Amino acid sequence: MTKYFVASVIPFSQTTAKELLNIYGSPLYVYQLDRLLETIDLITNSIPYPQTKFQFASVTNGNVALLKVFKNKGWGIHANTPGDIHLALAAGFMPDRIVYSGSNLDRVEMRQMLTWGIDAINLDSLSQLETLIDVYSRDEYPKPKLGLRLNFPPLTGASRIGVHPDEFDRANEIARRAGLTIAGLHFYRGTGTNATQAFVDAIETILSLAARLRDLAYLDFGGGFGYPYHHEKVAFDWGEFGRILSDKLARCDRPIALTIEPGRAAIAGSAVLLARVVATKWQGEKQMIGVDTTVANLSVPSVHGGYREIISWQNSDELFTTDVCGNTTYSRDYLGRNCQLPRLNIDDIIAIQDVGAYGYAMSSHFLHRPRPAEVLLAKDSHRLIRGREDYRVLLNNQIFEEDRS
Repeated sequence: MTKYFVASVIPFSQTTAKELLNIYGSPLYVYQLDRLLETIDLITNSIPYPQTKFQFASVTNGNVALLKVFKNKGWGIHANTPGDIHLALAAGFMPDRIVYSGSNLDRVEMRQMLTWGIDAINLDSLSQLETLIDVYSRDEYPKPKLGLRLNFPPLTGASRIGVHPDEFDRANEIARRAGLTIAGLHFYRGTGTNATQAFVDAIETILSLAARLRDLAYLDFGGGFGYPYHHEKVAFDWGEFGRILSDKLARCDRPIALTIEPGRAAIAGSAVLLARVVATKWQGEKQMIGVDTTVANLSVPSVHGGYREIISWQNSDELFTTDVCGNTTYSRDYLGRNCQLPRLNIDDIIAIQDVGAYGYAMSSHFLHRPRPAEVLLAKDSHRLIRGREDYRVLLNNQIFEEDRS
């Protein structure tokens, strides 16, 4: 069975951790290039269907240096917003390697999408299709390749996103009036699904619904592929999924191009957030560790979960139930609760694992803490890929009136 590479040991030496923090400061996001490349290769090689392209969902991580890693491996970009496209273009992706699957663009943004001439535009509603048609001019813009995002409650749940199959005929009619066609169907399974069978069971239904689009040319089997943050629990089986999906597509009565859009699945396990212990105390038998980072530097727990495995470099057979607490007064600023860690002291280093997806991407200035730097580690070399913020960032774009007192 082909599954993820999941870190269950210390990712690199304590000497390396100290060197990185001494050079770049703490806290610090550290991306391991070898791990990222291994995961990209695992996913790429898991789907033998010949007409497959892979698009990294950059909503999970928009660092241009990391986007270039995906570009060099032959992947494209899956964009949820115009900002995703802006970053992809800055990373050197050509428009024909970018797919947009988003929602609720205004006319200015829709016009920008057409101006960019990206490979495919998967639309969220008939209203969005009508907006695109309204601003489209075949004399000004390249002819767009259009698809629909699927809303089908038996598969997608009670989602706000997508077009119901009962609306497909109306979508075809709207597109044809402008000389365009609906050529694709985009399926989003849901956020962070590790159950392989949930995806496999959907394939037959997706193909039957897609066949209702008379001009079908591509199937965008999009996001929702999960990552096992709890390392001992089930991981998505890319090999099983790829074999079954490839077999079913090969039996279709027409050629269908396949797009796969991994996001967190491709990048979550490649990064750790290093932090230093700055305070210690005990509450009964529980160790309370204060560190120089905050939950604001991880994904928003209510959106993408709060659990991340935390490790240290201190060797000890004696472990204590430990809460790892952030450096704000927010009552829920816990990086980890009830962790099993050795006795830690001030200046010891911890590593919060699996922060490559929705780490920096969802970090914020909550309680006015500037954000950390990002570093790419490749074997024994490392380089800065995003600088550390300082307090000046808190004043960006603020407008000060003269003191009139």
